[in-house]
Amino acid sequence: MPDSSRRVTLGRVAGVFGVKGWVKIVSNTRPVDNLLKYPQWWLGAEEGYLAKLIDAKAQVNGIIAQLSGRDGLPITDRDIAARLVGKDISVDRTELPPAAPGSYYWADLIGMSVFSKEDEPLGTVTGMMENGVQDVLVMNDGTVDRLIPFVQGPIILSVDTEARRIVADWSPDY
Repeated sequence: MPDSSRRVTLGRVAGVFGVKGWVKIVSNTRPVDNLLKYPQWWLGAEEGYLAKLIDAKAQVNGIIAQLSGRDGLPITDRDIAARLVGKDISVDRTELPPAAPGSYYWADLIGMSVFSKEDEPLGTVTGMMENGVQDVLVMNDGTVDRLIPFVQGPIILSVDTEARRIVADWSPDY
């Protein structure tokens, strides 16, 4: 079972917007504005802080938002907002709704071991990406990175979240 005590990165602060302390947000959620369902965001890594979402607007190119500072008050200064650029936005894993049956959060797949249908180890999932058609597992076997399309059925035969194991119709030679 996934570790519910950890934080899951859902986006990042990409830039400033205007002069009143708003920031541009890149969201990793689908749809993009799902990020706005979470009223509080952790900004930065462990040394980060819990910011409140004061106001936000979804736009064609992403999201703009006004956040609170460490003091809990709205950030209204562009220079202070600029200090947030590059910070990851995360929420506690417990805040996420359960994934639909047969669906998985990318964060839960990272770290899983991947095996071929012949039970040969293929590597460990180090990341995920999308290529416009499907999601792709990014794996490493200790020496080489490998990409496997995350297509359930013909390629991904099973995902066992309890055992942290994925079985794929894939050869170590690919």
